[in-house]
Amino acid sequence: MRRTPVLGALALAAAPLLAVPSAHAAPSAPPAIVQRHHDASRLVAVEGTVNFRDLGGYETYFHARVRRGVVYRADALDHVTDAGLRKLADLRLDGVVDFRTPLEVSTDGPDRLPAGSRVTARPIDDTGMFATVNAAIGSKDPARQEAVLGDGRGAAIMRTLYRSFVTDPESAAAFGRTLRETADRSRTPMVFHCTSGKDRTGWMSYLLLRAVGVPHRTAMHDYLLSNEYRAETDAAVRARLESSGYMQDAELLKPIQDVRPEYLEAALDEVRREYGSVERYLRKGLGIDGHTRARLRHHLLTRH
Repeated sequence: MRRTPVLGALALAAAPLLAVPSAHAAPSAPPAIVQRHHDASRLVAVEGTVNFRDLGGYETYFHARVRRGVVYRADALDHVTDAGLRKLADLRLDGVVDFRTPLEVSTDGPDRLPAGSRVTARPIDDTGMFATVNAAIGSKDPARQEAVLGDGRGAAIMRTLYRSFVTDPESAAAFGRTLRETADRSRTPMVFHCTSGKDRTGWMSYLLLRAVGVPHRTAMHDYLLSNEYRAETDAAVRARLESSGYMQDAELLKPIQDVRPEYLEAALDEVRREYGSVERYLRKGLGIDGHTRARLRHHLLTRH
């Protein structure tokens, strides 16, 4: 099922890829701001995606490293090509967790995966953002689009979304369950994803890295890499929306497409307000007790 120009141009928390030739171009290398992450090797070349990454390689406070080839984070898998399917088969994924809402799945289609793949649908609420922003785009009305997205309102929408990751009980339950299942999986490879692989997936990745002892600045760095890997595709989406007449100023979408420190900090502000610290949030808010964290570290960390 092909996406319409509007719904294909924007899904939860970002504008996902349209069928543009540049969608799979190699990203430019981001700056090494915390550790030497070798970020160019972090991207996994699954054709039909632009933000499929290995969470391995990051260093913890106690000088262990996250194992490579065990946990992956990704954008939507509904446009995976035949070559991409072969790559997914090579990864030997034993589980896929899909955070997309039913509306996103019905619009964009189900994941395209190797035969026999186990998929867990675990939708995380979007606070109405998908419908609100798509309605504004679909109106083709510059004044309406400005009213929804202009003058900082796009960024405010994103901060509201990120706060809901902490305050919404069902969202918290979904993130906590994914962490516990990761702890129970031993070292069998898995991937979790949403539509653009940056917001729900970004928060999930941040929590997982922090749970095994990766410092905040490093986990923030991983979160911000989506800007590097999605830049070309997102720019193409904006250009397509303008050329097709849906938007006169598609730069209004930039705050929705981006990941920004202020978005992650909006969630962390809620964590600190409700729980005092990430440690207490993991334990009290998500049900990740010491035994679960020990299993996560045993399965995901290496000294080599």
